[in-house]
Amino acid sequence: MSTDLLAALVPALPLAGAIALAALRRKLGANAAGGLATALVAGAFVASALLFQGFDPAAGGRTVKLLDWVRVAGMDIPLALRIDALSLTMMLIVTGVGALIHLYSIGYMHEDERAPTFFAQLNLFTFAMLLLVMGSNFLVTFIGWEGVGLCSYLLIGFWYKTPEYNYAARKAFVMNRIGDVGMVLAMVLLFQRFGTLEYDAIMDRASGVNDPLMIAATLFLFLGATGKSAQIPLFTWLPDAMAGPTPVSALIHAATMVTAGVFLTVRSSVLFELAPFTQDIILWVGTATALLAASIGLFQNDIKKVLAYSTVSQLGYMFVALGLGAYSAAMFHVTTHAFFKALLFLGAGSVIHALGGEQDIRRMGGLKGTVRTTYITFLIGTIAIAGLPLMSGFFSKDLIMAFAFQRSPVLFALLLAGALMTAFYMFRLLFLVFHGTYRGQAHPHESPPTMTVPLVVLAVLSVAGGLLNLPHLFGGHEAMKHFLESAAEGIRFENLALDTMTEIVLMTLTTVLVGVVIYIAHGRFAVKATLEGDEADMPFLKRLVAQRWRVDELYRALFERPFGWLSTNLYAIAENKVVAPLVRGVGDAALRVGETVRGIQTGNAGFHLLAMLCGLILLLTFTLMGS
Repeated sequence: MSTDLLAALVPALPLAGAIALAALRRKLGANAAGGLATALVAGAFVASALLFQGFDPAAGGRTVKLLDWVRVAGMDIPLALRIDALSLTMMLIVTGVGALIHLYSIGYMHEDERAPTFFAQLNLFTFAMLLLVMGSNFLVTFIGWEGVGLCSYLLIGFWYKTPEYNYAARKAFVMNRIGDVGMVLAMVLLFQRFGTLEYDAIMDRASGVNDPLMIAATLFLFLGATGKSAQIPLFTWLPDAMAGPTPVSALIHAATMVTAGVFLTVRSSVLFELAPFTQDIILWVGTATALLAASIGLFQNDIKKVLAYSTVSQLGYMFVALGLGAYSAAMFHVTTHAFFKALLFLGAGSVIHALGGEQDIRRMGGLKGTVRTTYITFLIGTIAIAGLPLMSGFFSKDLIMAFAFQRSPVLFALLLAGALMTAFYMFRLLFLVFHGTYRGQAHPHESPPTMTVPLVVLAVLSVAGGLLNLPHLFGGHEAMKHFLESAAEGIRFENLALDTMTEIVLMTLTTVLVGVVIYIAHGRFAVKATLEGDEADMPFLKRLVAQRWRVDELYRALFERPFGWLSTNLYAIAENKVVAPLVRGVGDAALRVGETVRGIQTGNAGFHLLAMLCGLILLLTFTLMGS
């Protein structure tokens, strides 16, 4: 099969699934719909794997033109796909992890009456995400970018009968649109400078360090990235997005959509290299996000909210790597994070399924003997995200921290603090859910194989994922870095300049401190099962952190309430007292004029002849006066 056909099949298969499932949603059962959706995404994964197998890094990337799309006023933008190392990496993540999550969803959603609609939306999301990562130009990427935003809105609010879920969906949609404005403005500036939106052409022509236009364009691109990847200040939508079904959290908010900002920055890295000012902003925004989100995760009691803030924090680490120019480290962490965070979310969903919908970890405990497969796989995911040796998270996170130490020991210390908080809240979650005695009312039971098999596969990937970019220190060859470096044209990768002893000391220090934190967490939550009381009884600082630093309240005070007040008053005054009376007055005047004119339409021939004669006399009079 040709490369062009395979490339077209990758997004076409899930799109076909979305269309077919939407058309047949009233006729298909949950299992049939789930099976079809899973098979098509798995087919896209097979096509991606065949493209990867046949890809020659030495030959570089390939652009597959599907059709001429926009040709107007000097703008020539084709609908084309880019097949290179970067897009192939993302395609394998999206379709591989996506297929496992689709399979898991068959068991999770089998009792939902709208399951076929759910699978149609999952397939549509997969198509949009693939379009985003495969686009050969900014506009094709933007169509996929908007598509995942729309699908996120639909999936977060899937259980639309609950008002809080609808609010969460709207919040995600609006905050992502704020970021999207930045991306649109960036495209306008780039087209103005280069006359094209093709990645290859722009990266080849880009030049001039600290060019004001380049700084502006990259700042706008970063604004778009902060929306999709939940960085400060546009991060509050992601924890609320846990309102959607758990597979949605795993697919959209762990493995794919939230990494779109990281992908866009790596794809546009040539531009960011010309704007050191923007890179510094990315670095410190990522650092602040990693620390803020990690601190919030310390006191959360909703099992999915803990993982949500963990996702925001881990995305912060990825943006730190981007700010340091360590693009391969960022992509490595994107990959390993997709494995262990999808595993943790699906594990959380298995727990929720076992407890009949319970999400409060204070009403769990002692589940490790009842849901053994879920416990073992969740333990593996927890060890991986904590960064313990030889797990995937150990290699990817420590690589970012090594680059941070190379830049500044202070930056390393800040990221180390975030890593220690990560280990603490994740093992707190593990111990309160699975250890001790059961504190709830339900009757726990293990999930069906359709849910546990994806957990096992993701657990294996969470263990072995570090081999993808195993460093020289452990006998590896940094395969992922060299693959990206040799085939993703225009992307520069920074080399780690630390000596071997420094690397060993940093890894040892991090591992020892993480071990100490785990020991403390075990004593507090596994042995004693220390539960947090009411927020009102907490000390001020602890209560502030538990209340998510009251960022949502701040946003409501600064934006939501003023705009609500403005819209209410505009409706009451401008709409009801100005616009509505004006519109009614124009309509009433037209009716009165019509009634008056209608009164003279008598149908009398003599009257009409007289009117014509009068009109003729007036016309002649005006003509003579004008001459």
